[in-house]
Amino acid sequence: MEADLKLKLEQLHQRVDSLKDQINTEEATKNAFVMPFIQILGYDIFNPTEVIPEFICDIGTKKGEKIDYVIKRDGEPILIIECKHWKEKVDAHNSQLHRYYHVSKSRFGVLTNGHQYNFYADLEKPNIMDEKPFFTLDLSNLKDSSLKILEKFSKNGYNLEEILDSAEALKYIKAIRNEFEKELQEPSDEIVRLLVNRFFAKPLTASRLVTFKEYTRKAFSNSINESISFRLKNALNINETVPSKTVEQIARIDENVETPKFITTEEEVEGSQIIKAILREVLPASRIAFRDTQSYFGILLDDNNRKPICRLHFNSSNKYVELFNNGKDNGEKKLIASLDEIYNFKTELLATIKNYE
Repeated sequence: MEADLKLKLEQLHQRVDSLKDQINTEEATKNAFVMPFIQILGYDIFNPTEVIPEFICDIGTKKGEKIDYVIKRDGEPILIIECKHWKEKVDAHNSQLHRYYHVSKSRFGVLTNGHQYNFYADLEKPNIMDEKPFFTLDLSNLKDSSLKILEKFSKNGYNLEEILDSAEALKYIKAIRNEFEKELQEPSDEIVRLLVNRFFAKPLTASRLVTFKEYTRKAFSNSINESISFRLKNALNINETVPSKTVEQIARIDENVETPKFITTEEEVEGSQIIKAILREVLPASRIAFRDTQSYFGILLDDNNRKPICRLHFNSSNKYVELFNNGKDNGEKKLIASLDEIYNFKTELLATIKNYE
């Protein structure tokens, strides 16, 4: 079920990307993107007792208010969905979804623009929708963990108790992660004092606090870089071809050395794995080498700088794959919307290898 769900969602994502520039209204967004999503979950969009579009809901003195979609199970609403135009941000603040929620009897609400789906519940106060979603599904970044959660909302996999059990955990794990990432970027006085007081016996004066804040920031950075380097080596099984960051590029706390200006990201790892899978059709893994730089993540033949296969430029909001099928000095950058689009360049990648032989 999970693999099938992922395949269908990936196909929907391709549909969204190819059609979005022709979708000019909210109604068109619903018809082209949201209804197929509901159908993927297994609900019969043509059965008005199961999927009810434009469901009329009286809210206080306002009569005839409409919810875009209500999904029912055994005659009871289990999910309400409000849709926005695909260009709009998915934000529940000042949204009709808040008003609909407390009169709909559903435990879950979804706000979507056709490519991002925010799932809400009432974890803070009964019958009052939380301000923040406990789960977000982004069609451009499908993760296995997200698919497991989404499967619980499907017609065949729906399980209210399991969703509620995991919703609170998801909500607070996300909140803790957000706070943790803030600390990584700029350690707070509280976290610095908590850590330093465990090993530093002298009073932590204002000047020392400033110094230890910088030490803490570097320590966090070093730890993450080493972890990523370790994961990269294990994921790609190329211990010999990945430059060691633990010795040459990782700044140690007790040395006055600048922290590295780049780290290998998960997207670069995933992208390189896709390219490796393509190249394995014609090459043994031992001939495929990887090098990370400040500007790009490079894939080389035989670990030779004069034989670039391609480069991943993932360090900005736009992602590019640089191809060398026209020669090592004639790299051509191709814009991609998702990592899956790398598969579209199979012909160019294999042609590049042939040029070097």
